[in-house]
Amino acid sequence: MENKQKERNETSTGEKDLRLGIMGGVFDPIHIGHLFTAEEARIKLNLEKVIFVPCLQPTHKRNEQVSDIKHRLKMTYLAIEGNPYFEVSEIEVNRPGPSYTIDTIKEFRKIYGWEANIFFITGADAFLEIDSWFQKDELLKLCQFVAATRPGYALNKLHDNFKKVLKIMEIPALAISSTDVRYRVRNGLSIKYIVLDEVREYIYNHKLYI
Repeated sequence: MENKQKERNETSTGEKDLRLGIMGGVFDPIHIGHLFTAEEARIKLNLEKVIFVPCLQPTHKRNEQVSDIKHRLKMTYLAIEGNPYFEVSEIEVNRPGPSYTIDTIKEFRKIYGWEANIFFITGADAFLEIDSWFQKDELLKLCQFVAATRPGYALNKLHDNFKKVLKIMEIPALAISSTDVRYRVRNGLSIKYIVLDEVREYIYNHKLYI
């Protein structure tokens, strides 16, 4: 089935029409909600791969303490093991200063060119704050935004102008968040089945979130 989908991406000249998913985030920690959303996007949008991009300095959580990037990066690598369609990019890790999405997409444009179809995958909660994103108007011209539905966040609140540039991806309700994972660890509650076993062991071994 997947081979047939890839064949459909071949243009009449035989050149591949690259369809690339980008999933940015703090990933503190990465959980099954992130992974499930990425996999759903890969299948539903017929993407060749999804690249996870952990941010160095989150711009929307400047007043919040986040774990060291070395931990967030390692957990992201651990989480994608076993899925050949998933990759990790250290673009934002290697770029000093605030991790603006527009700078990241511009870098991917330099790598993959304007021929590539770039889909920026995010959650409904994040896209509802699109007005506060740095240089949002230019950013929306650089890639196709895809917002995954999430319980409690109604995308119908968006202005009609945003609805025109947004692809809404319906996914089964998963009320999972990194905030909840950190709360559970801090309070001695189980995080089994919320994060992958490799990530769970890393959290415990490095005494994160306690």
